[in-house]
Amino acid sequence: MDIWQVLLLAGVGVIAGWLNVMAGGGSMLTVPVMLFLDIPGPIANGTNRIAILAQNITAVTTFFRDGYSDFRLSLSLAMASVPGAIVGAMIGVRLSGPWFDRTLALIMIAVMVLMWTRPPEPAVNSQPVALTRTRLVWGHVCMFGAGLWGGFIQIGVGFILMPILYRVLGLDLVRVNMHKVFIVLVYTVAALIVFASQLKLLWAVGLSLAIGNSVGGWLGARTTTIKGDSTVHIVLYVVLTIFIIKLLFF
Repeated sequence: MDIWQVLLLAGVGVIAGWLNVMAGGGSMLTVPVMLFLDIPGPIANGTNRIAILAQNITAVTTFFRDGYSDFRLSLSLAMASVPGAIVGAMIGVRLSGPWFDRTLALIMIAVMVLMWTRPPEPAVNSQPVALTRTRLVWGHVCMFGAGLWGGFIQIGVGFILMPILYRVLGLDLVRVNMHKVFIVLVYTVAALIVFASQLKLLWAVGLSLAIGNSVGGWLGARTTTIKGDSTVHIVLYVVLTIFIIKLLFF
């Protein structure tokens, strides 16, 4: 790769890592950027997991150092997502060519709508709801679906995981993000193994993104109690609209 490509990927990775930890949607930037660099869709989809893995290792470590961890529940939820992630990844490796571009564009439109219309996030100091057996069971059942989506495309999985962790399990915002990054870390390992076994991933590209995503993951974990500036979302919507037009019509 040329140096400008490395810098572009790392820079986009910082923004994506921050978005992913704070809420979600970072992969809506990284995957289209790889497509613009003429990387085939399924390979871009798989290569993106390298950066996601690095980002969430950093985020989990940062949460732990800041005193936030519940590895028993995190691991239990994560393992419930792994079978879905494997199935999703097996579907993802087979979606190629124009169908990948069209599917990606439609998914990006759907996620943009979710970003625009999603209800307000819980306050940082909101009181957690009692974690009953019923909530735990439904939370683990929902994790299979979240893993299926994450293994398939990854884009927008944060907007699936956050409602499960907040509304189904009743966790506060900090612990929602704390568990989210651990769950994504675990199922990404499974998904990456599937993609790497079926496709020739671009590890240099993935590592360039991983550097940026790791920095963004650290920033997102440190600022997870601060709502993202609305200006960031406006810029994100404009960029995504350009990506969607490119994917559908060019």
